[in-house]
Amino acid sequence: MSGRPVKRSLTLHGHRTSVSLEDAFWRAFRDIAAQRGQPINALAAEIDDARDPDVGLASSIRLFVFQELTGR
Repeated sequence: MSGRPVKRSLTLHGHRTSVSLEDAFWRAFRDIAAQRGQPINALAAEIDDARDPDVGLASSIRLFVFQELTGR
């Protein structure tokens, strides 16, 4: 497992964007989306809509994954 971020493209509300996350976060993010029965793009759009504009999308996804996995 690499600690290097991997850049992947997402589509949020019809617009393409790229997000860099470590493999472990991508896997957990995909798993959470699947458990919720959502496409990963839909979940990313929800996170994007709810995030503080001063916090980047990648950081917001990491925090979301952490909170989901730890119940915090």
